Amino acid sequence: MQEIPKRSTAPNLSYVTLPHADRPYPSILDFLDRRFSHVGREVWRARLEEGCITDDSGCLVTLDTPYLVNLRLCYRREVGIEPDIPFKEKIVFQNEQLLVACKPHFLPVIPSGPYVNECLLYRLRERTGIEDLVPVNRLDRETAGVVMFSVNKKTRSLYSDLFRFGRIRKVYEAVGILPPEQGNNEWLVESRIVRGDPWFLSRNEAGEPNARTIIKLRETRNGLGYFLLEPLTGKQHQLRLHMTMIGSQIINDFYYPFLCSEPKQGFDKPLQLLAKELSFKDPVSGDELDFLSTRHLEW
Repeated sequence: MQEIPKRSTAPNLSYVTLPHADRPYPSILDFLDRRFSHVGREVWRARLEEGCITDDSGCLVTLDTPYLVNLRLCYRREVGIEPDIPFKEKIVFQNEQLLVACKPHFLPVIPSGPYVNECLLYRLRERTGIEDLVPVNRLDRETAGVVMFSVNKKTRSLYSDLFRFGRIRKVYEAVGILPPEQGNNEWLVESRIVRGDPWFLSRNEAGEPNARTIIKLRETRNGLGYFLLEPLTGKQHQLRLHMTMIGSQIINDFYYPFLCSEPKQGFDKPLQLLAKELSFKDPVSGDELDFLSTRHLEW
């Protein structure tokens, strides 16, 4: 008899707080359906009916629970069948403050979409036994490369501030089509990036720039270029958008400049984008630190 796959449930709770809303208040089901539309209304209905959602005090939240502003809902993310990601992460560095890992393509840093257990964070917690491990920076699921985690909550804000205030140098590598403008091999790209439509995309809009990237073309071969990208800010999908602004496109990018009608399937076409290097002055020790990925793109 064929085994029926079990639902995959996240080991840690997720939270959402009911925001201020105009009267008459929506039902909690209506709120969840609007806030997490990608999950699906019937999934939220089933979770409410099955007692899978509580408030902070542990009381069950049901279909009949009234909407109360600032009520905090607690639940565990779950999916019907969670895909296995057949690639391994590498630990690059670890001390009393930090753990630096290099993640493969396709592996999310934290639970997202159909992945609730297959993520870098949970793999590293299981591997190291450090339950208080928290990512300091993020990469898209499709991007490979260096990710930094805080080990010590007492110093966590010091490392978060490195990214928040731009005190860390980040270098990426990418393979993309050659821009139509020949003779130029370096660009400073600036734009204003905001949330796009659908919800998982970003887009440029008119206004004061909030995203800046230095792009350098290092090699060319058969109509393709090998690029170094240095983001000076950290907006979602910034590098992918800024590559399109110079007339390029990262190889195997199914989002930009146009969203493909068919979603990417399988693991045979990794996005050719790699977070290659993180370098900064350690706010605790004062040492100059430099972490490199040993992974390589298809070139």
